[in-house]
Amino acid sequence: MAQLLGLVLLSLFITAILLVPFIDFLYKMKLQRHKQNTVDMFNKPTPTFDKFNNWKAGTPFGGGLLIIAVVSVLTLWAYGILGIEFKPWELFVILFTFIGFGLLGFYDDMKKLSNGQKIAFFGLRFRHKFIIQWVLALIIASVLYFQLGYSFIFIRGFDLITLGFLFVPFAAFVIVSFANAFNIADGLDGLASGLLLICLASFLAITSSDLDKPLGIFIAILMGSVGAFLYFNIYKARIWLGDVGSLSLGAVLAVIGLLTGKIIALAFIGGVFVIEIASSLIQIISRKFFHKKIFLASPLHLLLLRIGWDEPKIVMRAWLLGFLFAIIGLFIAFI
Repeated sequence: MAQLLGLVLLSLFITAILLVPFIDFLYKMKLQRHKQNTVDMFNKPTPTFDKFNNWKAGTPFGGGLLIIAVVSVLTLWAYGILGIEFKPWELFVILFTFIGFGLLGFYDDMKKLSNGQKIAFFGLRFRHKFIIQWVLALIIASVLYFQLGYSFIFIRGFDLITLGFLFVPFAAFVIVSFANAFNIADGLDGLASGLLLICLASFLAITSSDLDKPLGIFIAILMGSVGAFLYFNIYKARIWLGDVGSLSLGAVLAVIGLLTGKIIALAFIGGVFVIEIASSLIQIISRKFFHKKIFLASPLHLLLLRIGWDEPKIVMRAWLLGFLFAIIGLFIAFI
């Protein structure tokens, strides 16, 4: 455990040193949010979102790029220096998820710079990006099943429940769901990154108890990097993750849950993310099939803004709720 905590501190220190010049670099490259009239997946305007977020125009985004770079390099370095025995396909799954979803998110970030217009021949619609997410997730799930032998979920009292080949679509669903849930939750300063830190601390405890040192090393390094980023991301944020960060971090959180086999625990540990995407999904289904809204606004954090809650109040209480969910998830994982 001391070794893992040392990696947390090392990653935090390196990321913290790099963040200030990286923020300056983003300003220089003009990777900043513009005022824009956003639309949802049905191409309809979202005035509530614009009302509460257009004041943030000018804040640079793309912090996920630095996190991906630092964590990937430090992970490869730590595995080599510490002489840790690891499964190459497990490392492939982690880094492929991290980088693959990051690249897809980077496309969305570049799209923001063009105010939603098509960029050259990469004018992808929402459904196209959703399909690409599924392709990436199915590749990851297939490696887990065919190369690493994962075909089960663990539920205390039922031991291992074997899904067979159904594990592939199930795992892909978990990955796509958490990637989008994290992306949806990343709408307030410090909300998603703070919740992720709680989730990572929980899974570090799980991997330590299971003696899964290779996965624990990755989680420890990611914790440190996200912790340093959070310092600059809390209200009023000096930098945002961007989609490059939110999609990659959400997907890799799902993969961590899959690699530990604690899917039920993951659903609770990441409970606030589940609530966020559930509120959006309910709103989407209602508008699609019943042509009316269930909520004044969605996801949940936007609804709370709409009814008058201050942004820091929402974030702090979401962290407290996330901490409570994490305790429940750890209880489920350990009983």
